[in-house]
Amino acid sequence: MPGKHLSVVVTRRLPDVVETRLCELFDVRLRDDDTPMTRDELADAMKTADILVPTITDQIDAGLLAGAGERLRLIANYGAGVDNIDVSTARQRGIQVSNTPGVTTDDTADMTLALILAVTRRIPEGLRVMQGDDWAGWSPTAMLGGRIGGRRLGILGMGRIGQAVARRAAAFGMQIHYHNRKRLRPDVEQALDATYWESLDQMVARMDVLSVNCPHTPSTFHLMNARRLKLMKPDAVLVNTSRGEVVDENALTRMIRAGELAGAGLDVFEKAHEINPRLKELPNVVLLPHMGSATIEGRVEMGEKVIINIKTFADGHRPPDLVVPAML
Repeated sequence: MPGKHLSVVVTRRLPDVVETRLCELFDVRLRDDDTPMTRDELADAMKTADILVPTITDQIDAGLLAGAGERLRLIANYGAGVDNIDVSTARQRGIQVSNTPGVTTDDTADMTLALILAVTRRIPEGLRVMQGDDWAGWSPTAMLGGRIGGRRLGILGMGRIGQAVARRAAAFGMQIHYHNRKRLRPDVEQALDATYWESLDQMVARMDVLSVNCPHTPSTFHLMNARRLKLMKPDAVLVNTSRGEVVDENALTRMIRAGELAGAGLDVFEKAHEINPRLKELPNVVLLPHMGSATIEGRVEMGEKVIINIKTFADGHRPPDLVVPAML
């Protein structure tokens, strides 16, 4: 199956260097604008393509897969998460799925620390004062935030990103705690100087900052529900740069409005870009438009992984980043 004869459909605009390389190697249909494909457009693409390159905005469920053409043999996802794809159904239909793991680790960890600092040091509030031309000058009691050195950071999900967050937070003098489905190896735990909590309830009740870094699965949906959020200290802060569905957004909003939590920094939301309007009104909440992995370097590296997966598949080999249901 020579690569140049493979029909590849890309569902969103990618960095120019990635699109150019794809066109050099394969028969590619690119997106003219940067809007998500409609369901009908996705269905049409899946009927005519050998390979589909979707993103996290494309929900590829069992219904779409049932209507896929006989040609479709690889879904090369542009992104590490694959909860937008029914991987089990795809595999049952003989369609392989690949992703781009590991690329966004450092970028997302950087953004996690940025959000922790933004909330605890009230950076957005300071920006609003300056942009509104309301600054009357320095005052000993104005815009007082909190020092993060010495605070306890609880990391929910100690995978690649969680560990990268731990290393950065330690450099700021934070004390590292974590809860994970599996405890880290002793040497890794020692290197991170991290304290493991088997009980998530016990951990969240003692943390000054909680960082959500676990994937969205059926078992993690609303893992931080209303009951568990109420266990947190009133002066604690929650930061989420992983998946919005892990946190009960309405419960979080109610607690912050009631003064039962000190604030939150969110880069992801429970219902994609539909954000609770009451959350937007809160001065002690920092909201970002899912930009945790948004660096030029990261986006290009993601594209390079997609290309390697497609090229390896075209050469008749197993894509290096093949996703199988047992791994999910």
